[in-house]
Amino acid sequence: MSNGFETLAIHAGQEPDPLTGAVVPPIYATSTYKQDGVGGLRSGYEYSRSANPTRTALESALAAVEGGARGLAFASGLAAEDTLLRTVCKPQDHVIIPNDAYGGTYRLFAKVHERWDLHYDPVPLHDLDAVAAAMTQKTKVVWVETPTNPLLGIADIAALAQLAHDNGSLLVVDNTFASPYLQQPLALGADVVVHSTTKYVGGHSDVVGGALVAADAGLGEELAYHQNAMGAVAGPFDAWLTLRGLKTLGVRMDRHCDNAERVVDLLLAHPRVTSVLYPGLPEHAGHEVAAKQMRRFGGMVSFRVAGGEAEAVAVCDKAKLFTLGESLGGVESLIEHPGRMTHASAAGSPLEVPADLVRLSVGIETVDDLLADLTQALG
Repeated sequence: MSNGFETLAIHAGQEPDPLTGAVVPPIYATSTYKQDGVGGLRSGYEYSRSANPTRTALESALAAVEGGARGLAFASGLAAEDTLLRTVCKPQDHVIIPNDAYGGTYRLFAKVHERWDLHYDPVPLHDLDAVAAAMTQKTKVVWVETPTNPLLGIADIAALAQLAHDNGSLLVVDNTFASPYLQQPLALGADVVVHSTTKYVGGHSDVVGGALVAADAGLGEELAYHQNAMGAVAGPFDAWLTLRGLKTLGVRMDRHCDNAERVVDLLLAHPRVTSVLYPGLPEHAGHEVAAKQMRRFGGMVSFRVAGGEAEAVAVCDKAKLFTLGESLGGVESLIEHPGRMTHASAAGSPLEVPADLVRLSVGIETVDDLLADLTQALG
């Protein structure tokens, strides 16, 4: 019998503790494990960089909700990305990245891996012809964000998977904005899913973490080897908090989506808003693809304002219930100016974002309170 998403999120990898019957996996705050004779490991545990039972529970649950063969939990989303790239790429290889992507991902390519001689090209991933034209024999990875951060662009995962595989490349999808509840990239042909579990999976702005989920067990083993060798693992407390967040992901995402749709309606009607970026809008260029591959359209909303950068900054400063802060995906609503905050590292690059852009992470508060706050902030 196959279980639904919410059942997997609550139960996968989380059997009651055999010693006490505790229904929540314990926090195994230990660095090492007693061996029953030399090499006699209990359940495979020897050192907590290599494996820890609390982390194992989270990794099992993440693999289950993404429909993958192997899940791996890291200290941050960027640690997960770095481990993935150094596992599947070598110097002089090539990666196609989105021309709209998280600033930290761009920084990782442009400031860290470029020095390692890993080449990359930013490409508009909604344009399949442009992606095909950018591919070379050295292209090892097509790196996808959908929806993108912060312009909420949409890429066709199934079509890009076909293109990547025809070229002998891997398709990697950063599924952070959608979450496993709204989108299942592995079912659409992706090879690896990346998450900043700091965001919707953790969901409460109280833990930093990252994850990889591989469709293929063999690739999962390679990633696990490098995870251990490189060492940027999730600690047991962080894994426990993230696992607790995952249990309520489905119900939280439904409320995030409900509230975001109401926020979009307000923004569309406001005279000081020049455009609203949200894939749930029929006029959004990626709407049909998003409707095909997403359950709903998410809790992230971006918009542009009349008056340029000064007005965008002013709106951020005037908001009260929407907290001015970086990150996203928590139960509380956040507002930010991407050009000066999360995407400052992309300034002057092909990924530079518009100066009049404001990004919202719409939380799960009473929606009328959120609408009132935005109304006063916009003036």
